[in-house]
Amino acid sequence: MLREVIEIFDLLDHPEVNGKIVSNLLKGEGAEGMVLKVVKDERGSTEVLKILIPGSRGSSKGGKAPTLGVVGTLAGVGARPAVQGIVSDGDGAITALACALKLLRMKKRGDNLEGDVIITTHVCPKAPTEPHDPFPFVRYPVRVRKLMKYLVDDRSHAILSVDTTKGNRILNHKGFAISPTVKEGFILRVSEDLLDIMQITIGRLPVVLPITTQDITPYENGLHHLNSIMQPSTVTKAPVVGVAITTESGVPGCATGASHPVEIEMAGRFVIEVAKLFTAWKCRFYDGKEFKKIVRKYGTMSHLQVG
Repeated sequence: MLREVIEIFDLLDHPEVNGKIVSNLLKGEGAEGMVLKVVKDERGSTEVLKILIPGSRGSSKGGKAPTLGVVGTLAGVGARPAVQGIVSDGDGAITALACALKLLRMKKRGDNLEGDVIITTHVCPKAPTEPHDPFPFVRYPVRVRKLMKYLVDDRSHAILSVDTTKGNRILNHKGFAISPTVKEGFILRVSEDLLDIMQITIGRLPVVLPITTQDITPYENGLHHLNSIMQPSTVTKAPVVGVAITTESGVPGCATGASHPVEIEMAGRFVIEVAKLFTAWKCRFYDGKEFKKIVRKYGTMSHLQVG
């Protein structure tokens, strides 16, 4: 899907890009179930885009096939006027929208998934920057928890959160990695099904992103977070897995010229393969029986999702 990545990359790399421009491209490929909403607070504003791609047996058509949510997690695709051009932080949006474009084209050709896929992200070419250790971040234009409530769709039975994860010394690998599954405040074991899909997709051994309890708590609680990749898990009961686009060296989120189309394409291809299998009941994010046993033994951890 390199074609789709390049098209979306070029579209987003513009100082005046907005949600309507992106939605017009997707409408041209047959998108129907799209919602575009401006989200505002005292910090600023951004435009949230939600694309529903119906499956042949999806809930949108009265079927019972599982629904996969794909969230392009980011603060902004640009950080103007501080820097010119698309920033590293924008990789999550590029990946999510390229996946939407690819799935729409597959559907037009007759390759329809069984279940629905709901893809969300937001478009902000002028996000502010802020200090962060060890590398500066692009700051969210609105409060993160408020934004997440628009990005995470309650119809999703599982969620992939795609985000740039380069500004750290935790994972020194160029490509992408997946996180353990997070559900209702628990960091669960890494999904074996997702590991299988990843190694088939990339043709190498899978790579896992280490996360901590701090990373799965709300972003603005004063604790240190690796980044915002796991924030969708704070507003849903669905299992969430992070898809982290990574580099060998530390790269600030506000850096330009630091997005790599080949790595974005690999991450996007992984998302597409997960969508095919998950919506056909052939991929599990977690073991339901084991989760019930954990809760029965140790109680709920959902308090980590708030405050």
